[in-house]
Amino acid sequence: MAHPKRKISKTRRDKRRTHYKATAPTMASCQNCGSTIQYHRVCGECGYYRGKLAIEKEAST
Repeated sequence: MAHPKRKISKTRRDKRRTHYKATAPTMASCQNCGSTIQYHRVCGECGYYRGKLAIEKEAST
């Protein structure tokens, strides 16, 4: 197995890893009810996706 000839410093190692980071999801407003949803997801409030009914919500009693 290969072994490094020199120790890689913490600074050099961390500089290499700087591009690994979490990003916030892109949010949009539902065209039907106006609630905030993630892109490419069915609205949890009304069940619509891109202006069409995708999931029928059951009436809670």
